[in-house]
Amino acid sequence: MDEQSSQNGAADAYSDEYLKQILMDVNVIALVGASPRSDRDSYRVMQVLLEHGYTVIPVNPREAGNQILGQRCYADLASIEPAVDMVDIFRSSEAAFGVTEEAIAIGAKVVWMQLEIINHQAAALAAAVGIKVVMNRCPKIELENPCWTGRVD
Repeated sequence: MDEQSSQNGAADAYSDEYLKQILMDVNVIALVGASPRSDRDSYRVMQVLLEHGYTVIPVNPREAGNQILGQRCYADLASIEPAVDMVDIFRSSEAAFGVTEEAIAIGAKVVWMQLEIINHQAAALAAAVGIKVVMNRCPKIELENPCWTGRVD
């Protein structure tokens, strides 16, 4: 049984190695639910991901065509031109299923659901097609974990 399969019962019981490998392997992250407001968690997470050298593409239909942290915002995942490695979901648990369907359609390798976002159906759907899944975790927090030594370029 692989790391992801063992996670089905506990939405946040991922090993440091599993999370670290994901964060080392991805380069392009689509952040669904991005906000232009600096007081929002999605803005702060996007800022940290950019500081760590990731390419972060904000996704928010209300902000499509505008810039968030200097990055062009898209209305949906299908509108993004470069290949996306990871989809970081800042939407409700209920909305995570539809976002996961979009992530599958664009060929993402990872679906990451932020803190308090848990959708087991979405996780099972993604896992069934070989996409790695993380629920109820924050990449910003993981990057601040003492076990993290930084990305290998």
